[in-house]
Amino acid sequence: MSDIERPIAVFYEHPDWFRPLFDALDDRGVPWTPVDARSHAFDPGGETPEWSLVFNRMSPSSYLRGLPGGVAYARAWLAHLEARGVRVVNGTDAFRVETSKAVQLSLLDGLGLDFPPSRVVHTPGEVAAAAEELRTPVVVKADLGGSGAGITRYDDPGELEAAAEDGELDFGPDGTALVQEFVPRRDGTITRVETLGGEYLYAIRVRAAEDCFDLCPADIPSGDGGEADERGRAVEPVEPPPGVIRDVERIVRAGGLEVGGVEYMVDDRDGTVRYYDVNALSNFVADAEELLGFDPFGRLADYLVREARRAERPGPRSPGRPSAVPYSAAVEATVDAQGRGTRERT
Repeated sequence: MSDIERPIAVFYEHPDWFRPLFDALDDRGVPWTPVDARSHAFDPGGETPEWSLVFNRMSPSSYLRGLPGGVAYARAWLAHLEARGVRVVNGTDAFRVETSKAVQLSLLDGLGLDFPPSRVVHTPGEVAAAAEELRTPVVVKADLGGSGAGITRYDDPGELEAAAEDGELDFGPDGTALVQEFVPRRDGTITRVETLGGEYLYAIRVRAAEDCFDLCPADIPSGDGGEADERGRAVEPVEPPPGVIRDVERIVRAGGLEVGGVEYMVDDRDGTVRYYDVNALSNFVADAEELLGFDPFGRLADYLVREARRAERPGPRSPGRPSAVPYSAAVEATVDAQGRGTRERT
């Protein structure tokens, strides 16, 4: 049984992605509370919840699953919790990066890293002029999206201009979009690097058709022998170059992501490594233990337990802010998996 005194709250929206985490917490006897965003409200003047910490799992793509106000609501609630001194894992700083591709590119630029040449627009009338400054083809993608939602490729400037005039462009729920050079992927692949506690955890290479933008790893079965699914997508484990790992760790630490993934591709035109997506919502790859040889959800559960212990015995670190202690420094804090825990529900 875990020795933390107060439950860990998991704030989530997707019905399936986090079941392996819930099972890992149960296996460790950890008291935890599911907080379903679909049926949640809070009182700004009410009492502070009696939780050791809150783990934020709100998805940017929640608006595609009947929750159009989910992101805005999560921003307000997370800010409220942090103002009350509640420890939030992947709190407001990480969520700000998670929910804006424009902010992600500014973060990458500040770190001196390459990304696909882009322009940020907020009206359809700006799209054609933005595209003229870029190489064709281009893609238009919503600033707030997920799982490839709303990404469309345009090979012809006239086609793009017509789509803008006809109101066919998807600017997403925040009314902002990126016009971005379409980068041909070397070998038809992208790589997603996952981190935990600001440090490298694992990486996978995702292969997909050139016009496929939905590369969410939790939705791609690993299959046998790396076989592709019905959409031509396949995954395999990979070890990125050391320089890429260092870059990814810099990205997540600068963005305040305690749990997070970064995606990159090699530009087939010139061999440049281009980072293009920063994901605080790391739901890990499907069939993770079989594919990787270890259970990342178990390591995530151990990390949450360690952070819950720290939150219950606060030191000089300000409450509610991300911990700067690397994951590797906390290996000894791993809890024993004994028995089954009881979920505390609200």
